[in-house]
Amino acid sequence: MQRGRRIAFDFGDVRIGVAVSDASGLLASPHSYIQAQEDFIAEIRKLVSEFEPLYFAVGVPKHLSGKASSKMESVEKFISQLENEFSLPIVRIDERLTTVSAARALQSSGKSTRQTKGLIDAAAAATILEMALSQEKTQGGY
Repeated sequence: MQRGRRIAFDFGDVRIGVAVSDASGLLASPHSYIQAQEDFIAEIRKLVSEFEPLYFAVGVPKHLSGKASSKMESVEKFISQLENEFSLPIVRIDERLTTVSAARALQSSGKSTRQTKGLIDAAAAATILEMALSQEKTQGGY
């Protein structure tokens, strides 16, 4: 695997969860979240400047049947904004159940829903990034 960090996003209408890999591409860690209604591109520019990622991984919402969800349009708009602002590859990752599994994991650790809203988004982004890293390893690239 190529050495360098990767950044993943779990796009939501209110918050965008952010996760970052280590430089070796082995570990995905929740980083933070960005308010979606604010100038999120400026926040992403800061992340790009700090981490100099090889690519972005973005969770693409699908139903359990595999068909695109109603949220797909807003996620595709987000991806278009990333493509217009940054010259980085964007890897689309099927994000079915990532938010649900992140929420369950945080709740089982004893945190209340109120305490975990932003954490859930960042944890879901970390799951998306783990999936992207796994895909990168098995396919030999991104």
